[in-house]
Amino acid sequence: MTESGAPAAETRDDAPGQPAISGRDAPAAPVAARRTSLLVTLVLGGLTAVPPLSMDMYLPALPQVTAALHSPAATVQLTLTTCLAGMALGQMIVGPMSDKWGRRRPLLIGMVLYVLATALCALATDAELLIAFRLLQGLAGAAGIVIARAVVRDLYDGVAMARFFATLMLISGVAPVVAPLIGGQILRVTDWRGVFVVLTVVGVLLTLLVWRRLDETLPPERRQPGGLGPALRTMRDLLADRVFSGYLLVGAFAFAALFAYISASPFVVQEIYGASPQTFSLLFGLNSVGLVAVGQVNGKLLVGRVGLDKVLGVGLVAIALAGAALLLMSSGIFGGGGTSLVERRRDLGGGLVPIAAGLFVLMSAMGLVMPSTNTLALLRTPHAAGSASALLGTSTFLLGAVASPLVGIAGERTAVPMAVVQLSCAVLALVSFLGMCRPWQRKEERTAGERNGL
Repeated sequence: MTESGAPAAETRDDAPGQPAISGRDAPAAPVAARRTSLLVTLVLGGLTAVPPLSMDMYLPALPQVTAALHSPAATVQLTLTTCLAGMALGQMIVGPMSDKWGRRRPLLIGMVLYVLATALCALATDAELLIAFRLLQGLAGAAGIVIARAVVRDLYDGVAMARFFATLMLISGVAPVVAPLIGGQILRVTDWRGVFVVLTVVGVLLTLLVWRRLDETLPPERRQPGGLGPALRTMRDLLADRVFSGYLLVGAFAFAALFAYISASPFVVQEIYGASPQTFSLLFGLNSVGLVAVGQVNGKLLVGRVGLDKVLGVGLVAIALAGAALLLMSSGIFGGGGTSLVERRRDLGGGLVPIAAGLFVLMSAMGLVMPSTNTLALLRTPHAAGSASALLGTSTFLLGAVASPLVGIAGERTAVPMAVVQLSCAVLALVSFLGMCRPWQRKEERTAGERNGL
């Protein structure tokens, strides 16, 4: 890592003088290393875009899927839940595998399976089959998520890692901005199956890019020996670290608040407030722009100047305040909560606008929380980045899967359950941060972090 904190693509802090990206078999020249670093950034951004592509492009089609498959909304929402659950379970499998066998092989296998599962989703004839294929899609897509984070830990440390995560947010943030817009336009010319056809094509292109351009980043001498037993012991040791587990819970609860929005917003915006799929897509894209913009302010201006724990704390407070405001507004205390669907649609400007503003603040604050949480957790686990990444990812997706059905527990006529879930998750994230991470008590670590610009 350089003194300025810029991403050091040619050396690693834990092995000074060694190439961070050595090519498949031999060290690369300095110029090649810089080129490879740019390609790695693009590939990792694509891999981290797999979840928003799989979820967000499909969101505008949820009401259509409900009608086409003659299933209730709660059943169709399970297609989101099972995909998340698959991504959670898949990370627990792929993460330790990547620590043992390297990053490339498990990643390529996972991406090929993702393409096949996505194609099967397009052929589903009923809700039960679609749920099953979405589970398989999530299991396979987990490879890209977990290995992308592990590769970042292989290549970067300290400020460089924090800034690289912010860069990934810029790249992967394009996906939630563009995906619902694409999904809405796809529905103009075809039905919901066309969404999965497009996702299949995207998966094929990303798999080819990984195969041709992503080199191995974990050399044999740094790989973890053994099988299932050692992998489980490694995860047990990671979870025994109170601070790591604290950041794990912070990230998981924050993501659950985010996914409560992802799961409920198509019905809140379209069914409760009467907006069109295209209007929903535009609002969703605007919220994603806020997340990306705040993430870039974090990476470019705050990292290296403000402690990551302070940034994380501010982000968590902002999410909690947004959740509280959403609960008050959706309850009708501030108006716009008409007693009937017709009244809410008449009150589209007064009802939807403040709800959209609260969701914008909640989404934007994630730009402070997610990069900081990942960095602070992975800084403690240089010896087992794959397993640590798996635990981080699994916890977030499991809690996201739990949050998904809860937001629809009161049916499709109120946004109150969404707001309750979001506020509860934000409070639990704050409690985990204050009760387990306790940054004010880690004097020695804070002193070491200050020497690294954190």
